[in-house]
Amino acid sequence: MLAATRSVLSRAARAPVRAASTVARAAAAASGSESFGSSAWARGLMFGAVAAAAAGSVAACEAEEESPELASMAIFSGNANPDLAALIAEHVGKPLGSATVGRFPDGEVSVSVHENVRGKDIYIIQPTCPPHVNEYLVELLLMVTTMRRASAEKITVVVPYYGYARQDRKMTSRVPISAADIARLLESVGVDRVVALDLHCGQIQGFFGPRVPVDNLAAARVGVSYFARKVDLENPVIVSPDAGGVYRAKVFREGLNLQTGSDAGLAMIVKQRPRAGVVGQMDLVGEVTGCDCIIVDDMIDTAGTLCKAADLLRAKGARRVYCFASHGLFSGPAVQRISKSCLEKVVVVNTIPLASNAKTCDKIEQLSVAPILGDAIKRIHMRKSVSAMFSGKKVVAAASPAAERA
Repeated sequence: MLAATRSVLSRAARAPVRAASTVARAAAAASGSESFGSSAWARGLMFGAVAAAAAGSVAACEAEEESPELASMAIFSGNANPDLAALIAEHVGKPLGSATVGRFPDGEVSVSVHENVRGKDIYIIQPTCPPHVNEYLVELLLMVTTMRRASAEKITVVVPYYGYARQDRKMTSRVPISAADIARLLESVGVDRVVALDLHCGQIQGFFGPRVPVDNLAAARVGVSYFARKVDLENPVIVSPDAGGVYRAKVFREGLNLQTGSDAGLAMIVKQRPRAGVVGQMDLVGEVTGCDCIIVDDMIDTAGTLCKAADLLRAKGARRVYCFASHGLFSGPAVQRISKSCLEKVVVVNTIPLASNAKTCDKIEQLSVAPILGDAIKRIHMRKSVSAMFSGKKVVAAASPAAERA
């Protein structure tokens, strides 16, 4: 509960969290919202009620700190990743807006905004990620329509993890192109702009019409900074786990070379998939003997492919094997597989909250991308270039353990 309440309170209002939550529960009970049940409260579905109860004190405490250019914007969060939303809002210098995103007694999503958004630029932070992908998607859609009907000037959805992204084309007959359908849904409810992080494939940006620009940010600089500062690499080689990820691996390699002055190599794994979710034969293109390898990917799901790739690299003579991936889903047996694997460390960013077993796994570390997303929001609001964040030859050191920033 504390993590959820922290996501809606400003720094000035964090101290009396328990008192505020008590007031919020009383207010919810009076309005009938308490029928959601204690389990819903524990899951953080009523975190917006805390913001509603504390909104007056938050506004009073933050009024003097807020810069004039931020007065015309508001940042809101759904239930998908409130901790990341709080870190982003803190980086921007704007407290999270007051809203309740909960459930009606029959399980339907309930959204209520407790402050004026007329004429404001609205930023909604909501990854459509596990464990409740569809619920989080509906929350996002209803938050957008609520803001639109409340006369918001512009609505930007910040979707650090874009759900359904892997269904980006028809591989067989009579299947949906879900990534495109989600884009059409967001566009139809009135989204003006989308900010994502390391989309599974770049063409998802084209699934939106020209009236809805998409900023596909990269988390590579966070991983580059981590390995440059915390790992003593010998003869580093950046490995792409498939042909589609070669460009991502090249960008990571260039950043690492710039930060460390090394001359990292590049390798690729060619794999055969007899069917979805099953990996057959794997072959290595490149030399890794005596090298420290970093597998760079956009996401880790069940970790089956990752662990097989690590085994292949070790069999080919790799000294140590690491992994950096933007999105750590860690579905099913993923954590158990990683724990038993030859991987030294698996580094992900905090687009998706870690499950409890992933948090306790010594081989898994999570970094924060709140500075990247926060900077993007500020640049969009100030009408500045977003691409300038990633241009030039300097890779900005932005890595920090998410646990230390929470």
